[in-house]
Amino acid sequence: EKGYETGEHAPGLKLGGCGAYKAAHHIIKTHAKVWHSYNNTWRSEQQGMVGISLTSGWGEPVDPHSQTDRDAADRYIQFHLGWFANPIYRGDYPEVMKNYVGRKSAQQGLGTSRLPTFSVQEKTYIKGTSDFLGIGHFTTRYVLQKSFPFLQVSTYHTDRDLAELVDPKWPAPGPKWLYSVPWGFRRLLNFIKTQYGNPLIYVTENGVSEKVQCTQLCDEWRIEYLKGYINEILKALNDGVNVRGYTAWSLLDKFEWNKGFSERFGFYHVDFKNKNKPRYPKASVDYYKKIISANGFPNSREVMS
Repeated sequence: EKGYETGEHAPGLKLGGCGAYKAAHHIIKTHAKVWHSYNNTWRSEQQGMVGISLTSGWGEPVDPHSQTDRDAADRYIQFHLGWFANPIYRGDYPEVMKNYVGRKSAQQGLGTSRLPTFSVQEKTYIKGTSDFLGIGHFTTRYVLQKSFPFLQVSTYHTDRDLAELVDPKWPAPGPKWLYSVPWGFRRLLNFIKTQYGNPLIYVTENGVSEKVQCTQLCDEWRIEYLKGYINEILKALNDGVNVRGYTAWSLLDKFEWNKGFSERFGFYHVDFKNKNKPRYPKASVDYYKKIISANGFPNSREVMS
């Protein structure tokens, strides 16, 4: 969407209303082709796994008693995660995506939907092409119904007929989009379990950047974020969600999309101004090391010793 619709990210194309859907369509088909290629050629010899990693926030209805808000929150997830996961696990785009994009395309006078369609053969070819689901997750939004007036140029964002809100009490240690809402992760993981047949899950990205450069390397907000989110994954495990592994994002400060080197997600601070790029451990390094060595939250008495 940022690469092919708004143009914020490379390759910087502004193909309003169509670009993101076309790009996603190609990604899903090529992913399936790679899976089949591995399955037919290498799997018997190597016994490896091929999956896909998808990043998604969680959408919570503003009013859980309102059917329209609940529907809007479901659309939020279906237009994020379901867009890619539904074809791979269930054989086609989510019904709600097909309905909404189709209806808005018709209102624009287009003969066909801006959301491409899979042939019957493609649906069969794509379904089941993931041995695991990688999940990147960072934050949550409250969601409510918001009808956009008829627009000559509909976009991915206006197709969904929803608005996103945040709770001002949520901690926001990083960039303006990243609020710390650990309970959203458990709900997302349980949604995946029920929607896609409890697939094997690896958490491939989860972490927080920092607004201001912390010269003392005292990133206690990152420690709190990790504690909260890892705790919710452990709760999801108790719920029966099939989470096999966790990867914190990220080891080092690095190049972050259109934010360049200004947005720092790392456990290790990198001095980019120095030609040798020295690295310095932040406080979160010690905390995360203890979690890794205990494979979970360490016993407080062990930590003290």
